Amino acid sequence: MLTRRQKDILKWVVESYISYAKPVSSNNICDALNCSSATVRNDMVHLEEQGLLEKAHYASGRIPSEEGYRYYVSHLMKPKDMSSKDMYKLQTIFHNQTLDLSNTIKKSIEIISEITNYTTIVLGQASETNKLKQIEVVPIEAGKILTLVITDKGHIEHKNMTLPLDVEPDDIVKTVNLINKLLIGTPINEISEKLEYDVKPVIGRYVKQHEILYNTFYDAFNEFTTKNKPDVYFEGRNNFLKQPEFTNIDKVRKILEKFEDINDINKITNEENGINIYIGTESEITDDVSVVKTNYNIDGELVTIAIVGPKRMEYDRVVSILNYMRDNITDRGGNNNE
Repeated sequence: MLTRRQKDILKWVVESYISYAKPVSSNNICDALNCSSATVRNDMVHLEEQGLLEKAHYASGRIPSEEGYRYYVSHLMKPKDMSSKDMYKLQTIFHNQTLDLSNTIKKSIEIISEITNYTTIVLGQASETNKLKQIEVVPIEAGKILTLVITDKGHIEHKNMTLPLDVEPDDIVKTVNLINKLLIGTPINEISEKLEYDVKPVIGRYVKQHEILYNTFYDAFNEFTTKNKPDVYFEGRNNFLKQPEFTNIDKVRKILEKFEDINDINKITNEENGINIYIGTESEITDDVSVVKTNYNIDGELVTIAIVGPKRMEYDRVVSILNYMRDNITDRGGNNNE
């Protein structure tokens, strides 16, 4: 348990370090909170013993620990009112009726990245959230067909496929019917496995030239699954170079390498309602960053917006910005998932 004064001191240290990236001395706090230096030093020692503050190795004074940031965002922080300048920039985008919602979001995160100097990421729906509704085949000319893969979310993927001239149209129809019968309702990312274990063992009973047809459709589905990985859109990927704690190029390279790995980025997808804050080790990127993220349900599709910055992030400002995004996306026709 912290006393009211200890909470005030922790809040002051966190917000001062966020603003200036410099360790906070007891003298600074004495002036701000009108306390004696002995009282402040004793309280800072207590906060350090509690693991909420730590000594900076390169200067006198204290900085927040990861646990200190967590206590701050969980108990002390209040969302900060957006400045009129920030709000005007975002309003200009949301009030532009010539933009569809997808482009509105992308333009908005460009603004967010610009005004915060953080990296902003939008993650669209992953393939596993799409299920096969139907496949259809349209003859084009001799030896060529157009295959349409239709999902339950209304996505349609088409592929021109070339087959040997001696493949009978009836065999193509039988293959399509068999796939539809056995695979409708299957998540897209599981189709290749289902083809291997459910379709391949039985297709020979119904289709003469089953090997060529099975392989052709297997390749088509495999390509569709690959193309329907999460839609990831970055803005301000190199903004970490603007932060004083990232003068070490190895730290920046480690973060950028994480951004290049789709599996690591996919971990950013939010699993809870509301706005969630992941600090340091919680972020699953590196110990040096924090991630603030939220979900929006837009026309039945899950979209995650994440803001990535240093642990010395303006959490109160970022939360307000994401709240603003949520409210305006709802007004433009999306349904928030809260």
